Amino acid sequence: MSSASSSVRRIAAAVLAAGTVVGAAALPAAAQDRGHQQRPRVEISRVQAVSPGREDRSNRSLNGEWVEITNTTRNPINLRGWTLRDDDGNRYRFDNVRINSRATIRIHTGTGRNTRTDLFQNRRDYVWDNRADTATLRDDRGRTIDTESWGRRHH
Repeated sequence: MSSASSSVRRIAAAVLAAGTVVGAAALPAAAQDRGHQQRPRVEISRVQAVSPGREDRSNRSLNGEWVEITNTTRNPINLRGWTLRDDDGNRYRFDNVRINSRATIRIHTGTGRNTRTDLFQNRRDYVWDNRADTATLRDDRGRTIDTESWGRRHH
């Protein structure tokens, strides 16, 4: 009986060991799948490429064109060195800007005084193409964090 119980124990140990190996091998794939489904920590939440009213390059009209960036986390994030860029290569670089937890910042094209909720690119011409463009947000290492596209580009 002793040899039967030791055989049962060896088989049980082998089954448990095999289950542990299979479980460990499956874990990274499952963790990776969850990573793809998560929203970015900071995202482009809205874009208003078409300024309301007349597009006459007035500061009011330029500031009617904007991109909103939202922090989806519970912690504030410093955007120092991050960039927001369009398809034509126009780039806005964030200075020492802190975006609070679950907060949104609106980046206007024209001039104005920066606040916690509104930043200004201080441009005298429109950035975002009304018909088709892509806003790309990159972190301070140049990694693409989020993009928002509208319309179709014809080359």
